[in-house]
Amino acid sequence: MKSTSPLKHLPAPDFDDMARELEATGDYKVLRRLVPREPNATGASSERIGLIIDLETTGLDPTKDEVIEVAAVKFRYDQNDTISGVSGIFQAFNQPSGPIPPEVTRLTGITDEMVAGCKIDDTALEAFVADAGIVIAHNAGFDRKFAERFWPAFETKNWACSATQIDWKAHGFGGAKLAYLLSEIGLFHNAHRAIDDCHALLEVLAHPLPASAGPALAVLLERARRRAFRIWAENAPFELKDQLKKRGYRWSDGSDGSPRAWHIEVDESIRDTELDYLRREIYQRDIDLRCQPVTARERFSARP
Repeated sequence: MKSTSPLKHLPAPDFDDMARELEATGDYKVLRRLVPREPNATGASSERIGLIIDLETTGLDPTKDEVIEVAAVKFRYDQNDTISGVSGIFQAFNQPSGPIPPEVTRLTGITDEMVAGCKIDDTALEAFVADAGIVIAHNAGFDRKFAERFWPAFETKNWACSATQIDWKAHGFGGAKLAYLLSEIGLFHNAHRAIDDCHALLEVLAHPLPASAGPALAVLLERARRRAFRIWAENAPFELKDQLKKRGYRWSDGSDGSPRAWHIEVDESIRDTELDYLRREIYQRDIDLRCQPVTARERFSARP
């Protein structure tokens, strides 16, 4: 006579209860798989439209490298900048003019076979983004330059960068990498696929920040709405470059039509303070300095 294992008669375990019990001890942190929000086109007429975008490319140079995947999640948010739902999802591959570099395949998992014969429908993509009031990327300085090169609709959009325009450390996070932020709010996902990263960023932006009164999206949009100024330290003494770099200035080689010089972007409230610093500490004389207003419409663009 065959023996019957007593385990077969036990009820199926409730993993959510088990996770809560582990977390209640204070000795464990349980990560749950991110379940993407289902699109729902309906929403209140007062809601606004945002777009999260992520691009995979053959390289880092927006003047010569090509997009091999575009993914976007369109979402709705209310007057308190709280995310209320997903309106649509766009994802497409594109076959580049040459083989995908091996290092790109290792990073993204995208192979030549996956993109063979694929082409992004430019008209469909531009129609998808047409009603978005803000475009968000987790590295907008990278994604915007590629996006506006291939699709003119992105040139006139307001942009925000969730990686650089939120001071994540001030809100209790140890870094700004997307997978890390997601794990800090108790979730994990299939990293390095564009559409999965879009869904991940949506959940991060929807999460309430402990050091603020609202979700991360509200903090990001408040920063994006501020007018800033880009100040150029043209012809600054070479021996002071380390001082400028330490203060937060970045070097532009002029390849995008902007001045070949060190530059910094500061809020309008400290513009005069920064100009005084350059005149006093760098040039040591009164001098006219290039100072350009910057809004979300111009920020992160390749255009000077």
